[in-house]
Amino acid sequence: MLEKLAKQFRIDKPKHFRIADHDPADCAGLTMDKSEAKAMLAAGIERLTDLQQRLYADNRWSVLIVLQAMDAAGKDSLIKHVMSGVNPQGVDVRSFKQPSAEELDHDFLWRIGKALPSRGRIGIFNRSHYEEVLAVRVHRELLERQNLPDSLAEKKVWKHRFDDIRAFEQHLARNGTVVLKFFLNVSQEEQRKRFLERLDEPDKRWKFSMGDIEERKLWPKYMAAYEEAIRETSRDDAPWYVVPADNKWFTRLVVAAAVVATLEKLKLEYPKVTGAALKDLDKARKALTAEKD
Repeated sequence: MLEKLAKQFRIDKPKHFRIADHDPADCAGLTMDKSEAKAMLAAGIERLTDLQQRLYADNRWSVLIVLQAMDAAGKDSLIKHVMSGVNPQGVDVRSFKQPSAEELDHDFLWRIGKALPSRGRIGIFNRSHYEEVLAVRVHRELLERQNLPDSLAEKKVWKHRFDDIRAFEQHLARNGTVVLKFFLNVSQEEQRKRFLERLDEPDKRWKFSMGDIEERKLWPKYMAAYEEAIRETSRDDAPWYVVPADNKWFTRLVVAAAVVATLEKLKLEYPKVTGAALKDLDKARKALTAEKD
């Protein structure tokens, strides 16, 4: 069930991808109340918890989860709910804001490389290196701040960055980092409703910025940038999932399903103790038993 659910939203034919073909309110025909949705998510989280423990013990693979979306699509709450059952010692969450002066003095992947998860761990990027072909593309002035040589800051800069991102993610895959990328596809109308909720609820007002209103005006440009980014970088070794985000309960189910299905394919196992190490364990057992006697 989980693998089938996730597969529906994986972009396997990126050349033909169009955001307009993906309904932000799609629920794959599932109709359930909140309690049923919570129960289904809980089952997925339980399985994810076991798989994370195996991932940590196996210590050969790492997992990188990339979350990209427009504001108010639910990235933060997704992390909170889907990862609620995992051991926090095995998960790193990184949020990438505007680059610092030091980061601007390096290539655009420099700060990303420093934040990658080590073997046995899950890393979650709340926004990521894709901001360099999304926000930076929509706001050209951000590119100018990067002080690239004039000959490199021309139109081909986006093609070159797509080339670099594909090569970077292929490098990760070849070295044991599983890359999963999720675009939370929220509609402009649903975003409007969520912004109004933030304004109406005192506990959520801190999340709102007047800049959010200005960004809404650039919606078509952002959608065009997302569409090309997904076309150019969704590959077998680093697939994109375009997840309907108008219904948060469904968004969480799909992401949990995709992560669980991917981890299950790794055939993670607890290390087996054999030979001299097993004999040492027997000695330890005898010593502990004798101590009680």
